[in-house]
Amino acid sequence: MYERKILPNLNCGLDLIGEVLYGKWKIRLLWFIDQGHLRPSELQRKIPDATRRVLNIQLKEMEEHELVTKVIYPVVPPKVEYSLTDFGKSLIPVISVLGNWGDDNEERLRSVIMKRFESESDQ
Repeated sequence: MYERKILPNLNCGLDLIGEVLYGKWKIRLLWFIDQGHLRPSELQRKIPDATRRVLNIQLKEMEEHELVTKVIYPVVPPKVEYSLTDFGKSLIPVISVLGNWGDDNEERLRSVIMKRFESESDQ
């Protein structure tokens, strides 16, 4: 697994939040766990574009950052569930505001994102 050789720049709140939430699926994982999707298989179904490996890596990072907790039940086959910590729950209003902003600007965002892909295909 990749190990960082250079210490991250942690000079301000934006650096800190970027360090904790950097990862394509982390915001969605937090949102879905808050919505009650606690098992890895449920999260995989909610985010089918992500591989199980990547989801596990990002869940582990969020566990290390104290945003989620993992409970392993001693049954066969093993059962694992994730839940948000109070620290992780404090991010949900922020994620909600970001989602609302995306919804409010959906057409414009979709247009500028697709414009980039269209210009790349023209080259």
